[in-house]
Amino acid sequence: MRSLLNYHRDLIGLTGVMFAVATVMFLLNPEHFLTANNLRSMAFQLPEIGMMTLAMMIAMLHGGINLAVVGTANLTAIMTVLLAHAILPSVNNEWIAAAVGLGAGFAASLLVGLLSGILIGYVRVSSILATLGVMTLVNGVCIVITGGSTISRPPSPILAIGNGILFGIPIPLLAFLLCSALLSLILSRTVFGFNLYMLGTNPEATRYAGISNPRILLGIYLLSSALASIGGVIMMARFNSAKADYGQSYLLTTVLAAVLGGTSATGGYGKVIGVVFAIITLQMLASGLNLVGVDPFFAIAMWGAILLMVTTLNHFLRRRA
Repeated sequence: MRSLLNYHRDLIGLTGVMFAVATVMFLLNPEHFLTANNLRSMAFQLPEIGMMTLAMMIAMLHGGINLAVVGTANLTAIMTVLLAHAILPSVNNEWIAAAVGLGAGFAASLLVGLLSGILIGYVRVSSILATLGVMTLVNGVCIVITGGSTISRPPSPILAIGNGILFGIPIPLLAFLLCSALLSLILSRTVFGFNLYMLGTNPEATRYAGISNPRILLGIYLLSSALASIGGVIMMARFNSAKADYGQSYLLTTVLAAVLGGTSATGGYGKVIGVVFAIITLQMLASGLNLVGVDPFFAIAMWGAILLMVTTLNHFLRRRA
């Protein structure tokens, strides 16, 4: 109960910072910040890092981490494009080629999650070491199968995932919101979600309650890899290509966004809505600074400043409570 109350106070602090960032960015550039073009641009850019942050959040809820989220995303993208290219001449249908490619990419991501889950849940390797090893393995596989080059021209149905618009809303944003809603339901309305929070709060008590900790950990990393794979498809569709080193800067950003969204680094509590707010805040900051001509690397420093600001604000809210 105390963790839940702390989380709601954290969410209040994050909401205040989000509106503060939006206000400052609007005052700095009132002519362009709230225009339809800028809002549409943010809607297309936000989902890929948002999906990977959800993947990171799942791992952090049990007190662990998944360093392989970006590698999993790239492996999914590479396998999707390669298989689609390989089968397209024989089927002569882009929709079939896209479906086969996406199936292969998703299967590859589940294999990565399966490996991480077995190492962490059954072999009992620490999550940081297990996923570090898996990340290195996946990155190496990606480089070997691509030769370090860029694989371009995915089928047009896949491109629509990252660039299309449905009912006036960008398809990537719809995918992100749908996955966020489903993940929220899984965490709040299923036995798996309840057991996951229990595991993050007290692994020993969870084990004595008759819950299979290894099985929960396996499910966590399978779900994390599945979310990362969706982010990889969106990223590949937006870039119109796949490569082994795409999105390398996203790894620390996902940890930052998850913590900023109220996810406990030691496990036990965190909500999807907090992560969504954090991603929106960071995207508004990056877009706003870009509009006023600020160096993009300075935006990263500002992200860290926002994390410190929210952490400090939440500390005072807790003391006052």
